[in-house]
Amino acid sequence: MSASATQPIQTSSEVDANIRDLSGKYLAFKLADQEYGVEIRKVSEINGVVNITPVPRSLDYMKGVISLRGTIIPVIDLRVKLGLEEAEHTDETCIIVVNVGREVGVVVDSVSEVLDINGEEINPAPPMGGASDQSYILGIGEVAGSMKILIDIKQVLDSSDAENT
Repeated sequence: MSASATQPIQTSSEVDANIRDLSGKYLAFKLADQEYGVEIRKVSEINGVVNITPVPRSLDYMKGVISLRGTIIPVIDLRVKLGLEEAEHTDETCIIVVNVGREVGVVVDSVSEVLDINGEEINPAPPMGGASDQSYILGIGEVAGSMKILIDIKQVLDSSDAENT
């Protein structure tokens, strides 16, 4: 089956309309010198790194679980999940608790700000080719002279990840 049979080719105006639909507020954070953004409506809270209890035989990016006001939440190292090198935690390292149908904590290097990004500031992600899976990228936001990779956190944390802890 060809790619066009599984996903219809979008016209330029359809792509532009989809990008405009991405307008909104994003929480900006860093991973390895790159800035990312996640839709603020998916963010429940931001915490400093607390004691993460490892869960044996978990995937490499599953760091374990934390107790947040009596609720056990799985914690994923977003660097490792996205194929980046794992890094030591610093004073700026945070756990962003996101709701993707269930609360999940994601470890990021730092959180910077909440940005209001309009559709004119968002470009579609360019095709990267090869075996690289870029399906989690909503678009590339150009804000105040810097680029932010806007991610679909639900796509990154598919349901199988949240259930492996």
